[in-house]
Amino acid sequence: MKCDFADSLLQGYFDGELSGRRAAEFERHLRHCDHCATELVDLDLLHDRLQLAQLYEPAAASLRRKITARLHPIAATTAASQARVWHWLAAAAALLLVAILLGRVGHGPGGDDYQAELAGEIVDAHIRSLQPGPMTGIASDNERVVKGWLDGRAGFAVPVRNFANGGFALKGGRVDDIEGRAVAVLVYERNGHPINVFIWRTREPDTSARTGSRQGFQWVDWRKGKMEFCAVSDGSPVDLEQLRQLINSSA
Repeated sequence: MKCDFADSLLQGYFDGELSGRRAAEFERHLRHCDHCATELVDLDLLHDRLQLAQLYEPAAASLRRKITARLHPIAATTAASQARVWHWLAAAAALLLVAILLGRVGHGPGGDDYQAELAGEIVDAHIRSLQPGPMTGIASDNERVVKGWLDGRAGFAVPVRNFANGGFALKGGRVDDIEGRAVAVLVYERNGHPINVFIWRTREPDTSARTGSRQGFQWVDWRKGKMEFCAVSDGSPVDLEQLRQLINSSA
């Protein structure tokens, strides 16, 4: 079965066009996806074959000098991108060999640095949602209404629950774009403090909570049932942990 990442990230990664965070995300994905590893190796083989075929006309010396002068400022960046690609092509080839010999591919958890960077992006999205204007795409405390609105726009089944009896009132939801990915957001309120819970699909295994803070906002991130959650608020970290437990118990 074809992997979703093959269409969305693989070609950009091979060409060195992804941002640092997106490249790190794809590298983590490569650790346990033999399909993308195969595609990456095939791209490299195709590249080599085209080079050997010499299906091109050499440029005139004057044209080469002009192009070289314009490319010089980005030469360091290009070299770094090529080094990254070659490093992971080697890793992908090794992964394929292990998959063939053992009949399986191992899973590795993401690094804390990557998780903190991603949480930082989400906190920034939370801050943007606090600006003047509607905080939600759909304003409702009805679980079925919010879920119906989100599912069609996020592209996956969003777990929606109203925990008003537990002190976390559902206010609605919206869909944000985080690094080119559709992320469902549930909006809760606790003692006058808005809480955004960002939700997206993942292939990674379940994890316990990771916590942190940025610009005075607290965040807690965790994975459960092939979903990743990140709750953000300027309220108490205790409140975020309580909401996390409520979400996990209802999943």
